[in-house]
Amino acid sequence: MTATAISAMLFKPELTKFYDGLAPAALYRLMAWFSPAFPVGAYSYSSGVEWAVEAGDITDADSLKRWLSVMLTMGGGFCDAVLLVHSHRAVAENDADLLREVVELAAAFAPTKERFVETTTQGRAFLATLRSAWPCDALDRLGKISDGVFAMPVVVGVAGAGHVIPVGATVHAYLQAFAANLISAGVRLIPIGQTDGQRLIAALELKIAATADRALAAGLDDIATCAFRVDLASMHHETQYTRLFRS
Repeated sequence: MTATAISAMLFKPELTKFYDGLAPAALYRLMAWFSPAFPVGAYSYSSGVEWAVEAGDITDADSLKRWLSVMLTMGGGFCDAVLLVHSHRAVAENDADLLREVVELAAAFAPTKERFVETTTQGRAFLATLRSAWPCDALDRLGKISDGVFAMPVVVGVAGAGHVIPVGATVHAYLQAFAANLISAGVRLIPIGQTDGQRLIAALELKIAATADRALAAGLDDIATCAFRVDLASMHHETQYTRLFRS
């Protein structure tokens, strides 16, 4: 089999459609922003995965995959994606009222205290680092809207639009980083091997793409979840006797 034939099998158009025409600078910035080295402290949060492991809901790679699939498609992953899309749209269309609405909704819709702290602490760190290393006018406008309470996906959406990065690529990269961070938490907590972690990232690829597609077509009124066990895990984590993670 030729290299061209192998490439055609591996790189299917439906898996790369977000990146058609994506400028190298845009790809570079997404890779930098969602690198584990970017200083937002994401590694210190598990979004309730820690409690789910202690409670026996997550015991191996398969159960972690099921848990994360729910989070992505019916929980916080989808909600974050919709908020990101609309914050990006607000900046792209210069709609200050829409941006203010998204900022307020993102803060109000955090289902638990720990989830609120997680998303706003990371959002504040992300905004501060971007303004220092990757400044743009959109980030300055965002800073004038609120007293500094910004959910992470909102800041990501504003940054993406401010740097003229297509919304599809931005939301896809955000969801991959969202899943990868929780898989990393699972690798440490269950524990499972690094190779199992990579298998999980590969297994969630199409679910991430599908969630991004849904978010791109969704309105703010479509934000909803039915991942009740995930929210309960976040609530219970706050009173866990021994914890490795902040949420």
